[in-house]
Amino acid sequence: MQSSSRSGIFYALTAFTLWAIAPIYFKEMSFVPATEILAHRVIWSCLIVLVLIILLRYTNALKTVLRSPKTLMAMLVSTILIGVNWGTFIWAIQNNQMLSASLGYYINPLISILLGVIFFKEKLDRVRKAAVVLCFCAVVFEVIQFGSLPWIALSLAITFGFYGLVRKKVAVDSFTGMAIETAILLPFALLYLMMSDSPTANIFENNASVNWLLFAAGPVTMVPLMCFAAAANRVSLVTLGFFQYIGPTGMFFLAVFLYDEPLSAEKLTTFVLIWSALAMLIVDSIRRIRKTKAANFTSKKETL
Repeated sequence: MQSSSRSGIFYALTAFTLWAIAPIYFKEMSFVPATEILAHRVIWSCLIVLVLIILLRYTNALKTVLRSPKTLMAMLVSTILIGVNWGTFIWAIQNNQMLSASLGYYINPLISILLGVIFFKEKLDRVRKAAVVLCFCAVVFEVIQFGSLPWIALSLAITFGFYGLVRKKVAVDSFTGMAIETAILLPFALLYLMMSDSPTANIFENNASVNWLLFAAGPVTMVPLMCFAAAANRVSLVTLGFFQYIGPTGMFFLAVFLYDEPLSAEKLTTFVLIWSALAMLIVDSIRRIRKTKAANFTSKKETL
């Protein structure tokens, strides 16, 4: 294995592991309203990413996007989607809905498949059709058992799925995109903190430990993103796809074993249906990779 691939796998593992344990931070911040944490996440992430853009000399990429009204409109849509996603996620963690958040990010790859069919005219083979049907069955089962849609899981999956779709359409790098998105949200975040009557909203009245925890919302957002960007430059998207399940799996274990969220037989059935769908996709992906490698090997052998 080449050193770049090894480092890429290390960065990918780091990114998705950090995303998996991020709920611990938001859980510890339960004494602060979810909307206030979202505001701090926007403010400190914006400052950090702007510094990174200057240090990494991404300013030309930023200027290019700012000169394109069409791209800016697309970034406005992605900003709304990621804002709703972040807010829903933080609220879910603080309100003992970590299992629902985990389910949402398990469903996300299946939502992405549907979006690919709708917007990119991608064809579904039998395996992917079966996976989508299983996902649909899981949602229907939740409705029948609990009498309502799993709105937290679906909100997280749909907003993140469409967010990925928009970002794929505009093809803006992660740092530039994050800078624009957080900059758009920045005035709203500052206005919220100025108008909020929360006892922690005014950082000049907080003690140092609380302020450091609030500032940590920035690194909690940016460090895994930086690692993900580094990984994406070193390994294939197919390889990255296998790592994406670390996040929701970590959330699932945290919810059940650390925070004692109730895992009823009905809820477990929903997860089993989704896990079955994902297992089918993973096995199919491995089969495709092996088939491609075998074809490439045969082609090279015939060339020689």
